[in-house]
Amino acid sequence: MLKTSVLVSGGGTNLQALIDASARGKMQHVELSLVVSNRADAFALERAKRAGIRGEYVEKAGFEERLNALLDEEGIGLIVLAGFLRILSGDFTRRWAGRIINIHPSLIPSFCGAGYYGLRVHEAALARGVKVTGATVHFVNEIPDGGEIIAQRAVEVLPGDTPEVLQRRVMEQAEWIILPAAAEAVAERLEGRE
Repeated sequence: MLKTSVLVSGGGTNLQALIDASARGKMQHVELSLVVSNRADAFALERAKRAGIRGEYVEKAGFEERLNALLDEEGIGLIVLAGFLRILSGDFTRRWAGRIINIHPSLIPSFCGAGYYGLRVHEAALARGVKVTGATVHFVNEIPDGGEIIAQRAVEVLPGDTPEVLQRRVMEQAEWIILPAAAEAVAERLEGRE
């Protein structure tokens, strides 16, 4: 199993999807070993604690240096960004090239890049009048949402949707399905190379 770290900033619903998939035996190559948040009050840290996973808050000053130290200390082989609202530097992403994946709440290349996160993505989709949206798992590089796409899943936009309603549907019908599957696929491939 590949030791995996999940980086989070908020409630941790995607982290919970990973925890649940692991409990159901859907991630045979992923060992959830470390949860790191850039916010001390992130409920995701409580989710990690309840699941028996080490959780750490890392403050802004020296963030990437401390993060690298934690990842090395735990022997991490895969990093999953799951609602992590901080852009990682080019130096960091190059060091972990091919080992960082992210879930984004749209069908990239639509509604992605700098400034597109959380409800902003769904507000933009509704403002544009798209009929289909969804989620994308991609590798992370120095360009926000610019890495190679691993998986996508479409979700219908319904009349009367609010950003909040659409966000929930995208999570339930796309994010919580493709993120664990993509993490498993990437971990299995990485294990085969080691």
